[in-house]
Amino acid sequence: MSCITKRPEDRSYQSSVEKVSGIGIAGNLLLAGFKLVAGIVGHSRAMISDALHSASDIAGGIIVVIGVRISEKKEDRDHPYGHERLESIASILLAVILLVAGLAMGSSSVETLVSGSYRDAPVPGGIALAAAIVSILVKESMYWMTLRRAKALNSEVLQAEALHHRSDSLSSIGSLAGIAGARMGIRSMDAAAGLVICAFILKSAYDIFREAMEKLIDHRSSDEMEERIRNCVSSCEEVKRIDLLRTREFGRKVYVDLEISMDGSLTLEEAHSTAERIHDALEEQFPEIKHVMIHMNPV
Repeated sequence: MSCITKRPEDRSYQSSVEKVSGIGIAGNLLLAGFKLVAGIVGHSRAMISDALHSASDIAGGIIVVIGVRISEKKEDRDHPYGHERLESIASILLAVILLVAGLAMGSSSVETLVSGSYRDAPVPGGIALAAAIVSILVKESMYWMTLRRAKALNSEVLQAEALHHRSDSLSSIGSLAGIAGARMGIRSMDAAAGLVICAFILKSAYDIFREAMEKLIDHRSSDEMEERIRNCVSSCEEVKRIDLLRTREFGRKVYVDLEISMDGSLTLEEAHSTAERIHDALEEQFPEIKHVMIHMNPV
């Protein structure tokens, strides 16, 4: 079949994800400590909130490692379709962590603004401003690194972790604006930055949760992928027509249900051989496909 292509040598998915997450955990640990010290020494509520956000990233990284280890377990008698959906559940746990962290920050900022306690708060120091800049640079670097690996590995949970890094980067931008405003005399800006951070975090939590839920409810693959599957199947000269194509995403894997029409005069052995070649070709060309079920109709 012309659609068969050589699949590149697969790297260990689990070890790759763990390596990326390990770098993220170490980076977040150092960054959270630095921002917490900078927030306390620099008298910045926004930077302390930002440090807590980075701390939530540490918990998120640990969940990613555990989730991937479980999801990569082989099929067993009680789970004949594997455990890939546990990766989506790990993403949902990440979203919950973000939700709780965002609401806590938002609640604290509202309380500060309503009570007016920001008027008596000291002006944030330069170390808090520097910490915000460092955080933006570090978290953006971690976001792009994690996103590149997520796309290369087709990893839903790494994509969620990348968004977690991006939310921390955006929250640091809010901290930077709040601290700068407070140092220029707008004392409420430091507390108001907490609301901006809250909004960014809640948006990221929603995006992660929505994508994970789509995977859990058997969401179909993209139009582009289905069209590529059709082209691959149609390139087999024995296939006269594609009667049905259904795809469903199962964690980071895809299941394909296919009905094709072939010459009714073919023997069972010939039809079976053709179906096997189509099955193997699809799994060869699309690493994300875990299984193909083919039903043959006579023309």
